Amino acid sequence: MPNPTAAMLVIGDEILSGRTRDSNSQHLASQLGQVGIALREVRVVPDQAAAIIAAVNALRASHDHVFTSGGIGPTHDDITADAIAAAFDVAIDIRADAFARLAAHYARTGMPFNAARQRMARIPEGARLIDNPISTAPGFSIGNVHVMAGVPDIFAAMVASVLPSLTGGAPLMSQSLRVNRGEGEIATAFAALAAAYPDLAMGSYPFVENGAYGTNLVVRGTDPARLDAAMTRLAALFADPAA
Repeated sequence: MPNPTAAMLVIGDEILSGRTRDSNSQHLASQLGQVGIALREVRVVPDQAAAIIAAVNALRASHDHVFTSGGIGPTHDDITADAIAAAFDVAIDIRADAFARLAAHYARTGMPFNAARQRMARIPEGARLIDNPISTAPGFSIGNVHVMAGVPDIFAAMVASVLPSLTGGAPLMSQSLRVNRGEGEIATAFAALAAAYPDLAMGSYPFVENGAYGTNLVVRGTDPARLDAAMTRLAALFADPAA
């Protein structure tokens, strides 16, 4: 049985403008691979309700899980929760348990629990809260969509909260071989090897070091025996004649 699939939706004008670098997709891909869920797609959309709604509906229909990051804070442009509610055609309002968590947090810190911060307790009807051990403001899951903060540390904490509740498959493993040859020199033989192992994913990643071209060849899969066999053949194909 194939592993479950996932998509990620990164939400925020700051990503598209180049002001903020997205690191959450890299973290999510790594964590999902460890539990056997294959990240198949990453999209980035602006802080616009129509764009969020369209992307969420498309991704949740074509993947087992969708993870979103960004847009659940206290400011006017944090519209993700409302857009998710609209995508699922459910109501959204302040929820008592989320409100209580936030009220207790701000009481402990001595900061005012003002109207802006209370917005973070607005949760779509029928959603399940995602714990946030860092700043308390919860994310939420509804259907197969998991809605999380964009701040990397908080996003990572929310991913850790959600993953134990998801059913994965065989963990995705990878091995790599550094070859001191350019891609054009090794492409034909590498393609033939990839064709011989259709159950494995093979990719080539070129680099230039001290003016010389080289390639990192990466093999990924869920069967360790097949992975080892492919790497043995790969190493034999591109053994360094000077070694």
